[in-house]
Amino acid sequence: MNTQEALQQIRTAPLKPVYLVTGTEDYLIQEIRQAFIDRMKKDDLEELNFMSFDMEESGLGAVIDEAESLPFFGDYRLIFVENPYFLTGEKKNNVPEQDTDSLVAYLKQPLDTSIVVFWATYPKLDARKKITKALKKTELIDAAPLQERELRTFLQRYINNENVKISKEAFDLFLRLTDYDLSKAMNELEKLLLLAGAGGTITLQLVQDLVPKTLEHNIFELTEQILKGDTEQAYQTYEDLHLQGEETIKLTAILIGQIRLLLQTKILQKMGYQQANIAETLGVHPYRVKLAMQQIAKFPLNLLVSMYDELVENDYEVKTGQAEKELSFQLFILKSTERIKN
Repeated sequence: MNTQEALQQIRTAPLKPVYLVTGTEDYLIQEIRQAFIDRMKKDDLEELNFMSFDMEESGLGAVIDEAESLPFFGDYRLIFVENPYFLTGEKKNNVPEQDTDSLVAYLKQPLDTSIVVFWATYPKLDARKKITKALKKTELIDAAPLQERELRTFLQRYINNENVKISKEAFDLFLRLTDYDLSKAMNELEKLLLLAGAGGTITLQLVQDLVPKTLEHNIFELTEQILKGDTEQAYQTYEDLHLQGEETIKLTAILIGQIRLLLQTKILQKMGYQQANIAETLGVHPYRVKLAMQQIAKFPLNLLVSMYDELVENDYEVKTGQAEKELSFQLFILKSTERIKN
C-alpha cells in the first residue's frame, strides 16, 4: 500500500503483526515512523514496550525473542528492525550472521501481541531470497519517491491545508529548485508558508528570494539562456558565478554534463524511447529528462553534437595550457548563442 493509505491504517485501524517498509523517500519514511510512535502513545503503552534493533549490530535471534515476549501492561510490543541488510544483495563485513530461516518460520505464525516493523529503505531488495519473498507477503508499505503528479498533489494539498495559496509560476520554480524531491521541498516549504502567512500567497518573488539555487540550477539556467540565444543574459550568469568564486573549469565540467544529457536524451528520443525509459536508461531523475526534452524540442541533433564537441575540446585545451579558461568559456557562449540566433 502507498504511504497515505498506510498512515491512515496505522493511525486508526488494528495494527498488523509485521510490516515491511521499503523505498528511499526520507520524508515519507519519517512520517511512517512517527505514526507508529504516535499510535503507541495513543494506545497508552509503556515505553518498555518499544524496542529497536540494528541488524548490523544485533542478530535476528534477539528480534524473535523480543517478538515472542509478552508486552508490559499493554496489548502489544512495538519492535523496529533497522538496517536489514540481509534483504539486499550487498555483501557486508563485520556484521552478525543472521538466522533468516528462523525469521521465515516466525513469519508463518507471528504473534498478535508484537508489531514488528522492518525498515528496508534500500534502493533495491534481492527478490530472489527466501526471506525477502516471505517479508513481502506481510503488510508492505511503499515509501518510494513520488512521481511528479503525485508530488504536485501532495504539496498542493499540504499548502491548501495551511490556508495558503501558491501561483503556478512559483509552484513550478519551487519544484525545480527542490529537484522534485519531497524531502527537500518540505524543508524549504515551512519558511515560505511562514512568510506568506495564513490567507496569503506564495509568489514567484518569494520563491526566488528564499529558496537557494545550487550550482547545478545556475548551470541549468545558463544552458537555457544559451539555447535561447540570449548572449547578454548568458554572459551575466557566467560573470555572477565567477564573482561568487566558482571556478571556470568546474563550470565547464558541469555544463559538459548538462549538454551530454541533452544529447543523450535527443538520441534516445529519436530511437523511440519515452521519458520513463530514457530516465531509467540514463539513471537520472525523470524530472531532469522532462526538462531536457523541453529544452531540445526545437534543436537539431547536429547542433547539440557540435556544442558538446566544442566544450570538450575547450576543456582539453584549457587543461593542457593551450587556451585561457575565462576567454574560452566566453567564446563558447558567444559562438553558441550566435549560431542559435542565426
